[in-house]
Amino acid sequence: MSRRLVPALLAATLLGGGLAGCSAPTAPAARPAAPPEPPRATTPAPRVPAGTAPAETFGVGVRQLKLTRDGDRTLPVTLWYPARGDTGGPAQRGVAAAAGRFPVVMFSHGLGGRPDDYATLLTRWAAAGFVVAAPTFPHTSRGADGNVLDVLNQPADVSYALDKVLALDGAAGDALRGRLATDRVAAAGHSAGGVTTIGLFTTGRDERLDAGVVFAGTALGVGTAFAGAAAPQLFVHGEADEVVDYAAGRAVYDAVPWPKAMLSLPKGDHGRALLSDGAALRVVADATVEFLRWTLYGDAAAKKRLATDAARDDIATLDNHL
Repeated sequence: MSRRLVPALLAATLLGGGLAGCSAPTAPAARPAAPPEPPRATTPAPRVPAGTAPAETFGVGVRQLKLTRDGDRTLPVTLWYPARGDTGGPAQRGVAAAAGRFPVVMFSHGLGGRPDDYATLLTRWAAAGFVVAAPTFPHTSRGADGNVLDVLNQPADVSYALDKVLALDGAAGDALRGRLATDRVAAAGHSAGGVTTIGLFTTGRDERLDAGVVFAGTALGVGTAFAGAAAPQLFVHGEADEVVDYAAGRAVYDAVPWPKAMLSLPKGDHGRALLSDGAALRVVADATVEFLRWTLYGDAAAKKRLATDAARDDIATLDNHL
């Protein structure tokens, strides 16, 4: 992700903040003290189903959907899915889907990126039993015009793409017909895609989403007014991030009113743990898989394993409020 993201989004946010701050607040008139309110639950219960995630590792298939929103927003979507056949190898095109019904994870790439940049991570999610759908955004992907402010339109792009992906479950003749757990959906994204993902739980709340995973994200432009039903969130952020300051990501995490955890990588930069295979990626991949197993399959054992995975090899620390 380019360094242009922070100043451009900051300008948009300052503009919004300036408009909001034009009227100075006045002191309220004195009024009788209200009776004390009853205690409120500080952490709403999430919609986590009861169940068990698949124990096996699947082969991985990959395909493309060609979508266009509103006539001019071209949104090709890469789909990775659990497949029949050999495990552990690269994703295969045209391979049949594995038997079962699999939750859906919508993934948003960073500025100047593409879904394939994250293939190592996303194929691991698919091999664990998730269908991963990743749009290529029309203005912020590699080779596009780089209009960073279009990030604010991307939550709606993801919701539109989700409509089309979920419709495959009932599409006659489609390879994913009857294979999608359409009531179990999460959103995830990195950098500008992290902004997109946060927006899906704030200004552009999509109530179909049961959980979120934010990699190196910030709330610039989309705010922290988390809304709707409780949806657990996992934040992943490098403490040496040179593009999106760790403190900015932490501030968003602190504002989440739902069950949440933050995986911090003391030596992590803006994206190496996601983009290159190594020890850090293995920790991040294993921790995020366990989070998704818990939130989308309802696997209580996976929730317990998350802390163990996060602590492996002293690569990361976990602030756990799940």
